[in-house]
Amino acid sequence: MLALLLAAQLSGNAAPGYLYRATLLQAAPGKILEVVEMWRSGWPGLRGSGDEPPVAMRHSQGDRWDLLLIFPMASFEAYFAGERVARRRKAQDADRPRLDRLREDVAWQEDVFVDGPPLEALRKAFDGAGFFHVEMFETLPGRGRDLHREREMENTYAKVVGQPENLIFTRVSGAPWDLFTVGAYRDLKHYAESSDVPEAKAAEAARAAGFEDAKHIGPYLRTLIALHHDTLAVAMK
Repeated sequence: MLALLLAAQLSGNAAPGYLYRATLLQAAPGKILEVVEMWRSGWPGLRGSGDEPPVAMRHSQGDRWDLLLIFPMASFEAYFAGERVARRRKAQDADRPRLDRLREDVAWQEDVFVDGPPLEALRKAFDGAGFFHVEMFETLPGRGRDLHREREMENTYAKVVGQPENLIFTRVSGAPWDLFTVGAYRDLKHYAESSDVPEAKAAEAARAAGFEDAKHIGPYLRTLIALHHDTLAVAMK
């Protein structure tokens, strides 16, 4: 199994980076506060496991999920090393009542393994953020590399106009999302500042990033994707 996962990691659309597991959760009816409290008190099964704690956000509007948790793994080889597996199992056995309760409190879950930015960059972006824009994509066949490049181009555009760059996560295995990005902002007002960019500056920034102009960013993106979900979310401190 590990060999298959490693092969999948090496055959992705982008060069291997730092490995994460992204978990989308929808709480059972009336159980969202219980699930949030489990995150605040320490995610079940992690204490004493040697694994890094996840970063998390809570849905505000958009897709069906209530929580997005991003668990650092480093690599399949490191995560599934014998000693770490043994420590993880021991920690889970010790926290079995909370793990069982979590399963009862979650109505729906989806997991995807992704290559993403270095862990330090991820934590830095989340530490200073209170508001997030998450975009999740399924690409058209053969367009995965083009989509990754388009996301990088949008980051160049964002940098020129003074907006935060997106964190880019590329699918290795799991759920069908081929790529998702997370834009981290101080608050809703910070997120909305993109609408204040003068038209001439936006056009100049778009051309510098490789687009025809600012008005063609969205239409070009849609030539690469089969499905696109947007979600706005808030920080869980």
